[in-house]
Amino acid sequence: MLYYKSEGLNTFLLLVFATTGNTLGSVINYFLGKYGTSWAMKKKYIKPLHVNKAKGYFDRFGSFALLLAWTPIIGDPITFVAGILRYNFWKFLVLVFISKLFRYAFLLFIFNALT
Repeated sequence: MLYYKSEGLNTFLLLVFATTGNTLGSVINYFLGKYGTSWAMKKKYIKPLHVNKAKGYFDRFGSFALLLAWTPIIGDPITFVAGILRYNFWKFLVLVFISKLFRYAFLLFIFNALT
């Protein structure tokens, strides 16, 4: 995205497409968690103990955890766990979209400030 910004592409369009694409990736994680968990447990890829532990964290931090969906390494598991726990999809979508939007807006802001 920053390369395209340096090439002079429209900042607003870059923000929209980067945010939308990254949010769609998180939606895939959500549905993998929602519909793939029983299969993964049957194949013993996921242990019930780990699901219960993740549920405990998610119950404790709830929707605030989804605001960390933008972070590397922990963002994808958070969205996957939201699917496993069948978190309300529309709330999930809004929170993840906001999270991704702020990440890319921040990157573009810093890029513009430094150039």
